[in-house]
Amino acid sequence: MNELVYPRERTLGRITLVLGLLVWLGLIIGTFGGALIGLALGFVLYLFAQSTLIAHIKGNGVELSSTQFPDLYAHFTACCDRLEITKRPQAFILNGNGALNAFATKFLGAQYVVLMSDVVDAMDTHEDGVRFYIGHELGHLRMKHLNGHLLRWPVLWLPLLGAAYSRARESTCDRHGLACSSSPQGAAQALAALSTGAERWKRMDVTAYVGQIHHTAGFWMSFHELISGYPWLTKRAARVSNIEATMPPRNGFAYVLAAFVPFAGRLGGAFGMLIMVYIVGILAAVALPAYQDYTVRARLTAAMADSQSARQALGNYYESKQETPASLGATGIPPKMNDGTELKLDPRSMVLSVKTPKGELIFTPSADSSGHIVWGCANGEGVKPAQLPAGCRPLKEE
Repeated sequence: MNELVYPRERTLGRITLVLGLLVWLGLIIGTFGGALIGLALGFVLYLFAQSTLIAHIKGNGVELSSTQFPDLYAHFTACCDRLEITKRPQAFILNGNGALNAFATKFLGAQYVVLMSDVVDAMDTHEDGVRFYIGHELGHLRMKHLNGHLLRWPVLWLPLLGAAYSRARESTCDRHGLACSSSPQGAAQALAALSTGAERWKRMDVTAYVGQIHHTAGFWMSFHELISGYPWLTKRAARVSNIEATMPPRNGFAYVLAAFVPFAGRLGGAFGMLIMVYIVGILAAVALPAYQDYTVRARLTAAMADSQSARQALGNYYESKQETPASLGATGIPPKMNDGTELKLDPRSMVLSVKTPKGELIFTPSADSSGHIVWGCANGEGVKPAQLPAGCRPLKEE
């Protein structure tokens, strides 16, 4: 059954899954597990939202069975057999309110295929049409498109990549719909109904419709397809009419513009953008503190190096006189360095404070076994341990 999978789907599926897992791992590590809390809350919200949908389907829809719309149920079971789906999902008809559509969903392990009443009525005289829509939705379930979505979420908003993966999935499901149809022409007619409506599709010239694919090579049509989760219907009809059909190449400049447009269509419009904002926010929450620590550490590293001569002068004074200096001036050390860093001496302990605009370093003296002064380093006011320079370490207690 490998011929039912659009070639690019497997490649794009692997890329998005690997990248998605890496981003989730980075978020979890970078937030010290905080992302797991957000993930858990998101799953709870998903359960409530999905339970609402399933309750609506079961409470308002009509479940297909051997006694309830047996003709449609026969198409459904035949398509399941054709696609080698042994564990059959539950199938329902739901009022479409004018929409020619169908969808597949799942909840806590149970799978559902929902046909909108309008598409069923439109395909009443076209058995292939009904089977195409059933097969397309079964394709989503057979390919487990609903399972790995959460793992891929962090990267599905990426320009070009997320939309390309979504379009590849739709093309795969169109192949499943084609497999359930008795002819490519019948499958193409089913897709054409999405363009012409419930009645006009019967009198439409499908060959001429497929011929419209030459329009898709233009800049704007290329651009809008590149940021969309669905291929143009003319292309979809062309592909089911002839699975080996060659599509017109897209305009190269359209890729440049599309590379700046995040994809949110398959994530649910504004909800997709919220996911993107959430991810960017998490990354910013990790990156900004790290950058701040870097800038503080760089400033303190410079202050540590520049104050080395002051510590050397204090050590020499103590070693020669065996007493601490009464002030910095006693050793010829100015209270401020050239960059404005302030030096402060405790005359009792000879502890030297180096105060910069980014925080304070504290240097504590101690005499080694030969009587020479060595200095320990610690963070002072306004400095976190993570911001200390690499060479700043406290003295080891003997």
